[in-house]
Amino acid sequence: MTQASPLTVDVQNHIAQMTLNRPEKRNAMSFEMLEKLIENIHAFENDTDVRVIVIKGEGQSFCAGMELADLAGLIEKKSADYREILRRTILYGQTSTNVVETCTKPVIAAIHSHCVGGGVDLACACDIRLASKDALFSVRETKLALVADLGTLQRLPKIVGEPWARELSLTGRNFSGEEALNIGFITHLCEDRDALYAKADEIATEIADNSPLAVQGVKDTMRFSSDHGVEAGLRYVAQKNASILICEDGMEALMAAMEKRKPVFKGR
Repeated sequence: MTQASPLTVDVQNHIAQMTLNRPEKRNAMSFEMLEKLIENIHAFENDTDVRVIVIKGEGQSFCAGMELADLAGLIEKKSADYREILRRTILYGQTSTNVVETCTKPVIAAIHSHCVGGGVDLACACDIRLASKDALFSVRETKLALVADLGTLQRLPKIVGEPWARELSLTGRNFSGEEALNIGFITHLCEDRDALYAKADEIATEIADNSPLAVQGVKDTMRFSSDHGVEAGLRYVAQKNASILICEDGMEALMAAMEKRKPVFKGR
């Protein structure tokens, strides 16, 4: 019997629905899943039909963290150079969240039930995070005598602020969807999973209806400004808009406004 892919993709109306697909493991992240994640994000980068990406989880949880069996297999290989093997493996794992953050297309995380450990790493790398009321989060690595190493410690402080990031990361405690909303980790808390996916589709559709050049420019500019500061960010966006304003989408937006119709953007 053919084994199901650990990650499935469906693209419709310029929106790529990417689903973590190991429901029997509560979508724990295996090395194969990370490989598929990297592979698909790279494919979306080169697919002009894709304008927005939504990440969700199949089954009872969004993501229960890293696959412990895979980690145990690495630790058991105590050869003379196993520490170097572990270091390289961690760096590869970091690629799976880095590609989400650096992807030119906006990425939305639609989170239900468990989102712990590696699931939080993945969510932190997304541009927008939504959750259902049954969501339960945890920077769980501290409870397992580990240090979160796929991006939470670097990205969470920028999302919720240094004090909250320190408390959640140092304690490893659970926090609810309501608390996640209150501290700004998520932007919407939905009644149930159906409402969650409907909200994700609503936001994704609204983004996809905008000019892809402008949307990708916003994401790129915000990332650049976060890393380099306001002054450098202002110079950067001036250069970017100088290019975008003379493109077809800019003219289409102007004509549509004058003709009182919805613009049709082509990303050029």
